[in-house]
Amino acid sequence: QVQLVESGGGLVQAGGSLRLSCAVSGLPFSIYVMGWFRQAPGKEREFVAAISWSDDSTYYADSVKGRFTISRDNAKKTVYLQMNSLKPEDTAVYYCAADRGVVVHFTTHEYDFWGQGTQVTVSS
Repeated sequence: QVQLVESGGGLVQAGGSLRLSCAVSGLPFSIYVMGWFRQAPGKEREFVAAISWSDDSTYYADSVKGRFTISRDNAKKTVYLQMNSLKPEDTAVYYCAADRGVVVHFTTHEYDFWGQGTQVTVSS
């Protein structure tokens, strides 16, 4: 059974930092593209960041570039999202996702497995 379990969300003031983690089980983590998406109330789920499995290349949405960093630890089967300089507009439920493809994708329908999400709230 595949499981993706996010943790690390919470309430933080603008300018603060949070580190999200996503522990994965039930699939060969080292050959999966891993992504982070987020969904704010009343909005569609959007791409935040992704990391390839082949060479650890990273990709970011323009809105988070320079502030967020995605990384992975294959030994721990965990993907991380370090979020710095947080803004109120970063408030959302954050989801991690796994894609068994070779190419990194930026759309939700390309990802095969999803976590339940973790709430991030940034106060002004």
